[in-house]
Amino acid sequence: MSIHLQRDLESLQIQLLAQSSVVEEMIRKACRAIHAIRPVLAAEIMDHEQLVNEREVRIEEDCLKILALHQPVAVDLRRTATIMKINNDMERIADLAVNIAERAQGLTLYPEFMVPETFDRMAQLAVTMVQDALNALVRLDVDAAREVCLRDDDVDALNREVINEMRGIMRTRPELIEAALNLFSASRHIERIADHATNIAEDVIYLVDGEIARHKHDLHSVA
Repeated sequence: MSIHLQRDLESLQIQLLAQSSVVEEMIRKACRAIHAIRPVLAAEIMDHEQLVNEREVRIEEDCLKILALHQPVAVDLRRTATIMKINNDMERIADLAVNIAERAQGLTLYPEFMVPETFDRMAQLAVTMVQDALNALVRLDVDAAREVCLRDDDVDALNREVINEMRGIMRTRPELIEAALNLFSASRHIERIADHATNIAEDVIYLVDGEIARHKHDLHSVA
């Protein structure tokens, strides 16, 4: 690897980690906004969206420059491709955090609505998955990445519990239908965040081992 390529790849990783720090905080604030029904937190999350979008474009442009100027091969090529993919996942996670914040704003009209404990557990698990997937990237830890992938099924199960509980509320408390729909939607967004965390973990496996792990855990569950 040339000194210039090494420098540019290190710069890319620093940018990606800075992006991930902002996105992680957006998720945490979005989940707190739902639980505490705090519109101020929701507004803060939306303020971060433009910064994330600008960084996402900058990182992608820098990846393309590396591909064009250095024509990396083997692990350097995998590293560049991995950063491009994770960069996209981080931007999608930020969008989902904004969507959750919007649902939190909708809940401010229903102070009597109680957010179920199941939602809090699912949200915490999804946030931890994102954090652990990014830590696996920093440490190039394949075992940790695989463990993140396994937790996706747990989030899916909790999401189903939340949705079933919201359906029950809509049947028995018609005055809370809109509130239940807001949490129903937020729960689906949390589930999608866990999916993106799984994508990041799979990309770490690809970076380290050259193995395309995408969908493999799904095939095992079907078997």
